[in-house]
Amino acid sequence: MDMPARPQIPVRPVGLLSRETGKDKDGRAPLEDIGMKRDRRLMHTQGADRRTALALLFALILAPGGAIADPLGPVGPVTKLPLPRFASLKTDRVNLREGPSKDHATKWVYERAGLPVEITAEFEIWRKVRDSEGVEGWVLHSLLSGRRTGLVAPKNAEISKLYARPSTSAQLAATLQAGVIVNLRRCDGAWCLVDGNGFKGYIEQDKLWGVYPNEKID
Repeated sequence: MDMPARPQIPVRPVGLLSRETGKDKDGRAPLEDIGMKRDRRLMHTQGADRRTALALLFALILAPGGAIADPLGPVGPVTKLPLPRFASLKTDRVNLREGPSKDHATKWVYERAGLPVEITAEFEIWRKVRDSEGVEGWVLHSLLSGRRTGLVAPKNAEISKLYARPSTSAQLAATLQAGVIVNLRRCDGAWCLVDGNGFKGYIEQDKLWGVYPNEKID
């Protein structure tokens, strides 16, 4: 008897250019339509009883969506760090699961190391994260890094300007396509000093996803 085909887990192409696209890893090539359609079909897995038992516990640890990190606000029950907060993906392959255990189905596979994500909840060794398009799921904490990164203008396709100094009258240092991932070196609430493979300069903070409005990073 032939065995049924195993369902293929969709790759989540957020940010520019996973390794499988064959394009430059720093994301400086022109954007192309990489098919952001979402397949929301549920995959049947074992562990349904466990998921049901954990459902009430999840409700107790979920942070309000879209909130801004505040030192005096909510903190994670595991790390005691602010919720929500930003982090980045540590590796080029991260499974996004429906719940905080390996018994839960994988919704998406991220293939973009350095992609910024927002941590909104904690449960043991799992973290609930949200990407720049609002898709949420659970990942292992060991696959996340505290290294701060930003996604350039993720909601539109305009070119963002990088300046030699934190001023729009300063010399132009580079231009970046929407979706490029940058390293956040310093932010003062209005401007961020960023760099990447072959570029460095200042960008207006509101051009980035991965840093809160008025947030300061030293």
